[in-house]
Amino acid sequence: MSPFTYLEPATIEEVVEILDRHRDEAKIIAGGTALVNFMKNQLIQPRFVVGLRRLRSLAAVSNVQDIRIGALTTIHTLETSRTIAEHVPLLSAACHYVATIRIRMMATLGGAMVYADPSLDTPPALLASDARIKMQGAKGEREVPINQFFMGIYETELRSDELLTEIIVPPQPKGSGTAFIKFSPATYEDYPTVSVAARLTLRDGLIDNARIALGAVGFTPVRAEQAERELLGMRPCEESFRNSAAAVTGSIEPLADSRGSSEYKRDMAVVHVRRALAIAAARATDVAIAR
Repeated sequence: MSPFTYLEPATIEEVVEILDRHRDEAKIIAGGTALVNFMKNQLIQPRFVVGLRRLRSLAAVSNVQDIRIGALTTIHTLETSRTIAEHVPLLSAACHYVATIRIRMMATLGGAMVYADPSLDTPPALLASDARIKMQGAKGEREVPINQFFMGIYETELRSDELLTEIIVPPQPKGSGTAFIKFSPATYEDYPTVSVAARLTLRDGLIDNARIALGAVGFTPVRAEQAERELLGMRPCEESFRNSAAAVTGSIEPLADSRGSSEYKRDMAVVHVRRALAIAAARATDVAIAR
């Protein structure tokens, strides 16, 4: 690991000032589960490492209109949060599958977003939940929809002078059911062959709203918008789910790796989207009956 200067600012404004001054020579460290490995392997050699340990305000979850998740909130905190389980069930489910408990205790949601590995578990869940990403930089604050945040493998919309501060999730549509499936060739601690996050909303027995997001099947996590459109106005049945799942192939570009060939990943995406839709529909039906 190359020598570096460690800085630990006390405020967001101080962080932004450091980033604005040093740009690409400075890297943020939160949980450190990704950055430290990159530095050990000489893939990243920053002159300055900026620790966020003192920014306690960014390690909180609030529920005022939207669910607002501070960037330093750990995956374990989200996994065990009643607020997240009730209002963002897809994220709660996805966090349960992230690596090991030791990693979940350290890794932060903001760090996962900035890391932008397309195989991570949490981005598809947030894509299917219509989340937004809030950033603060030298020119002020801005928000982008999460489907515009990921630009490529390890690449995001975040600028070199900006700090990701919050992940914002709007209220989920009433009458919705959700499902998160992680298909892995080994254990759930490993990266998936494919992961699927699905949300279906029923109205008068028909599908009124649909979200389908996938991980590990391209350069970024993806929304399968054509597959979503196939469902609108349809009955929640096996035929509808098969037609929607078949349309997923137009939204993904799987890369072959140790977890499967591109063809295998494409086939598994179709299979697991269909299964996730069936689970989400059953849960949405239970919600409608409970009401």
